[in-house]
Amino acid sequence: MRCVNNVKLNRFGRRCPVNEHRMNEMYDVSKIREDFPILQREVYGKPLIYLDNGATTQKPRQVVEAITDEYYSVNANVHRGVHFLSQQATELHEASRETVRRFLNARSANEIVFTRGTTESVNLFVSSFGEEFMQEGDEVILSVMEHHSNIVPWQLLAARKGIALKVIPMNERGELLFDEYEKLFSDRTKVVSVTHVSNVLGTVNPVRRMIAVAHARGVPVLVDGAQSVPHLSVDVQDLDVDFFAFSGHKIYGPTGVGVLYGKEEWLDRLPPYQGGGEMIQSVTFEKTVFNELPYKFEAGTPDYIGTVSLAKAIDYVSAIGMDKVAAYEHELTEYAMRRLKAIEGMRIFGDAEQKSSVISFLVGDIHHFDMGTLLDRLGIAVRTGHHCAQPLMRRLGIEGTVRASFALYNTKEEIDALVAGIERVRKMFYSA
Repeated sequence: MRCVNNVKLNRFGRRCPVNEHRMNEMYDVSKIREDFPILQREVYGKPLIYLDNGATTQKPRQVVEAITDEYYSVNANVHRGVHFLSQQATELHEASRETVRRFLNARSANEIVFTRGTTESVNLFVSSFGEEFMQEGDEVILSVMEHHSNIVPWQLLAARKGIALKVIPMNERGELLFDEYEKLFSDRTKVVSVTHVSNVLGTVNPVRRMIAVAHARGVPVLVDGAQSVPHLSVDVQDLDVDFFAFSGHKIYGPTGVGVLYGKEEWLDRLPPYQGGGEMIQSVTFEKTVFNELPYKFEAGTPDYIGTVSLAKAIDYVSAIGMDKVAAYEHELTEYAMRRLKAIEGMRIFGDAEQKSSVISFLVGDIHHFDMGTLLDRLGIAVRTGHHCAQPLMRRLGIEGTVRASFALYNTKEEIDALVAGIERVRKMFYSA
């Protein structure tokens, strides 16, 4: 347990059940909401209640203004020009890399590779690591709760190279079975690739312990942090993770930009993912000498506008304090769980002891699409479907769920509106 601003937090960055009133006084959600103009709009004549943050978050003024400002005042290609604008744009781009480094507590900016998002980060890793270090019969360990973007790339590699996928099972609460995880290792295990937080169940997996088990067997670990970085403090050195991926648009930044963190010693060993400009030092028709880190993995013109606005988003949440965000969202989630469980016919999927701000549910035999569509007419935006986690849906014995996912700007009043909306829909179906 650690203490931040006299508030005790557990190792997941969540507030412990002490000093709760003090934390509430320190977190001004109404002031935060003023930074997000879209939250003031109406949908079908109803105030927008946006509870689809697991898919993408809304953007504060500071991020949108950063995009506009750079296009209007500093727009020039980076790393390649001697003129003033290019030099200035390059400095901003590389300063953004340093912002990400500090946010993740990476040892070096060389360990921060900019990508288009978590999906490309995972594909980059699977392609480079798989081609260099995996042979037919080698194994990768995944979990049953993985997003498709951490399943399909491994299946593509399996089709090319004949590797095997081994899957960590879970219990009925949506928690991975740690003993079963340890049993999956063999002398052919080459890598573990797991999600930090389930985008369906909200389960916060014990990745620090999982990494330690893998490292004891000489196996590196990739963690999909798409659903953890917006909600929890992440320290890659403390986790001792080898690779970590996340997306900008899920942490109040722009779409189309993300990050792959990798330990420098590992990135040095991996071959490039793509070829072209920027990732080279010299090219002849006989041989190409690749660039130094991290540029070896950043072929072509980077989204230098996106990286600067991502840094602005990170600055935004850092100014609030990730410890405060985690504590506020934890309180919000626990409140939502209590209110939702009181609804007749409610089935909530995922009740792990360590749970982030995602709640997936069904009510009676109401189809998730019907529930989502009718809630939308009440101005309530939730997600419906399989959430790019069809193997998990099969494990749960369902086709899909309704998913409400919370962010730093959501309120208990919005949860009350969600509960009232669900009750209204339920009565439409069961008020014969």
